[in-house]
Parts: sequence; C-alpha cells; structure tokens
Amino acid sequence: MITEAPGWLPPPANLHVSSSEVHIWRISLNLPGALLTQLHETLSADERARAARFVFAQDRDHFIAGRGALRDILGLILHQPPDRLCFSYNAYGKPALTSEPGGISFNVAHSHGLALVGVAHGHMLGVDIEYIRPDVNVEQLARQFFSPREASALLALPEGLRQKAFFSCWARKEAYIKARGEGLSIPLDQFDVSLVPGQPAALLSTPSGDVEEWHLSGLDAGPGYEAALAVRGHNLTIHRWAWSARS
Repeated sequence: MITEAPGWLPPPANLHVSSSEVHIWRISLNLPGALLTQLHETLSADERARAARFVFAQDRDHFIAGRGALRDILGLILHQPPDRLCFSYNAYGKPALTSEPGGISFNVAHSHGLALVGVAHGHMLGVDIEYIRPDVNVEQLARQFFSPREASALLALPEGLRQKAFFSCWARKEAYIKARGEGLSIPLDQFDVSLVPGQPAALLSTPSGDVEEWHLSGLDAGPGYEAALAVRGHNLTIHRWAWSARS
C-alpha cells in the first residue's frame, strides 16, 4: 500500500526520512542572482568546473540551482553542511552519497525550469519530469521508442489526448530506468507502463518479471508538465515538499 500525503508543502524544521517514506521535492530553477551565488559556493570544484563549461547562461544557472538545491536538501536531511557532501557515480552515471552506502538514496530530474529531487532510505528510486512540448511528433516517437503495447495504446487515444499521454509514458519509463540505475542497458521498448490519461500510473511488465516489487506513481508537478516516481518497495508514504533556500 502506498499513501500520498498532501503537497507541495513547506518541509518541517526537523526533517527525517524513515525507511517507510519517500520524499519528493519540487524546485524552481529560475533563481535570483544572489541566491545562485550562495548555492555556487556550496558546490565542489568539479561541479563548479562543470557549471563553467555551459555555453548558455540559463543552462549554467539552472545547473547551479539544481545542484545547489540537491546539496541543500541532502544536507538538511543528514544534518551536514551542503558543501561537505561527496558523491560517487556508478558505471551509468547515477550519483550516490559516498557516506551513505545502503542508506539514503536520491535521484534528480529537471525540465524547462523545474526540477524534482526524490529521496528514500533503503529503497531504489527514480524520478522524472517532462515539459509537454506541443511541437513533438508523438506518434512517430512512440513507434520508435515505446513498446508495441504502449504504442498501440497511445495511437488508440483521441488525437487531443496523445501529447499528454506520450509525455506521461515517457516520464514513467524514465523514472523506472533511473531507479534501476542501469541507463539504457534496459531498452525503452522492453517494458510496459500505463499511459491512458485518468488511469493510475502502473508498471505493467518488465524483462525480469519483477513488476510486483515496484511502485510507479504519477506526480502533479504543475500545469504543462508530466512527472513520475518509481520506487522499489511497498507500504510507503510519499511526502511532497516545495524547496526554498535556507537562510
């Protein structure tokens, strides 16, 4: 059973992530210059170097905002200064805290000025957020990347519902892949998720047959977006927080 608490709310002062909880944070990446400067100071040397390599200022600022907010959130949960946190990366590029083997896990996604951070304790999880672009040929992309079952379900929908359904499906598939932490070694067309608007988010099939071990949830990130959470586990409560920088 999965319980979803009301959101998006300001977080409590004494935040704790138990093994029966998943915490999702929504972050605006369009931040004022003074706050960006504050967050930039918490980044590691390699993160600052990465920020400096962005060609466009907006991309650089969004990276600083997202990475700085992630550090702020994890620092709040772990009661550590954000600039003291250290990350490692697996072979597919998924980050983890070097000080929390088997403990706190997290995942990050961003799109069109918004980011999501998912945090759990002892559970694999992935989040994704997609801006619903009206200029995308969703029928062609569905045939190319989705499973036959998903492509058929999409094409069976009225044309006016297909754009939303496509990005909903994409977010759910990305969340599951990110939770597994194995990149595109899991082809997108080799597992199935639900996509019909109004129906619950669900993982319908996987190559390994472990559907029952996972929970897939749609997230209301805001108008114009589709978002999803995939987590390995059950009997969990999902909390949704609105991030703002600590003074």
